[in-house]
Amino acid sequence: MHIEDLRQRLHELGANPRHQHRVLRLWSQALPQNHGSRPIEAFLPTTLRNALPEIERELAALATVHSEHLGEDGSLRRVVALADGQLVESVHMPPGRIPALCVSTQVGCAVGCTFCMTGTTGLIRQLGSAEIVAQVALARQQRPVKRVVFMGMGEPAHNLDNVLEAIDLLGTAGNIGHKNLVFSTVGDPRVFEALMARNEGQVRPALALSLHTTRADLREQLLPRAPRLTPDELVEAGERYARHSAYPIQYQWTLLEGINDTDEEVDGLVRLLHGKYAILNLIPYNEGEGMPYRRPSWEAAAALARRLHQRGILTKLRQSAGQDVDGGCGQLRARAVQEKGGPGRRVIPVQAAPV
Repeated sequence: MHIEDLRQRLHELGANPRHQHRVLRLWSQALPQNHGSRPIEAFLPTTLRNALPEIERELAALATVHSEHLGEDGSLRRVVALADGQLVESVHMPPGRIPALCVSTQVGCAVGCTFCMTGTTGLIRQLGSAEIVAQVALARQQRPVKRVVFMGMGEPAHNLDNVLEAIDLLGTAGNIGHKNLVFSTVGDPRVFEALMARNEGQVRPALALSLHTTRADLREQLLPRAPRLTPDELVEAGERYARHSAYPIQYQWTLLEGINDTDEEVDGLVRLLHGKYAILNLIPYNEGEGMPYRRPSWEAAAALARRLHQRGILTKLRQSAGQDVDGGCGQLRARAVQEKGGPGRRVIPVQAAPV
């Protein structure tokens, strides 16, 4: 389901824009449609009131809990069942200053990052914009959500229209601050074009870019089907958007022992990011069965973060949520699909990104 389709359905039921906004606001904030001190009979047309119970049932069915996994760090990893039986993951991040949720934008992923379990399935299908928002509504039934990061399963750039439609709703009716909506991408030129074209009246999300290495040759190995932007070109594009939006870019760096934790990479990061409006997030690799990489020790990761910080790079060492439940990068979904003998690998075409 797409949000615009839902708006059209509401319009056909006699809802004016204010009525539509109310329905979408209450749904996205996990509130019942009869919420409020005034009876809905006072301001909703009869045709819409009569249809609301069925609409609520359909919206609730967009995303339901398949299983939940509580980590020792307080994170809550959730395998979410979509209406057609496909499974995705969403994650309540460990408790912090701003309650944050990570959501999926695709079932599977076409980029094929070699350190990511999700990439081993290929792309199965896109999520509709309403399915993306439904993950937030589902999560809000249990915990507050004030920050949404589009870093779950899938490459948001490959589902750009639906992701931006979900961002627009969450940044308005969903009551999420614009800088707390974080669009994550491996670096697709279409993303930079779309976000730069947004005017001041539209929602401008923050941007997280998957960097992972400063070496162009290694990046091609780690992200085999990402657009062929070099690390230098990626940072250059990121810096333009950072200055345009007034939000620092979050550069994501999955730490792989012996691969991208070297002195050469430290020097490369200083060269690329010194003086940039940026934050470097170091994320120790979440090991998965059959994956070829190893997670560095926390002490080694902390030492690397200190070295970068001492050389002028704003660096944050992030703990991969849910380590104790083996819940990173599509692992929970992979196990759930295997257990239920669910849908296998089905790749659908993705429009080729500019190279």
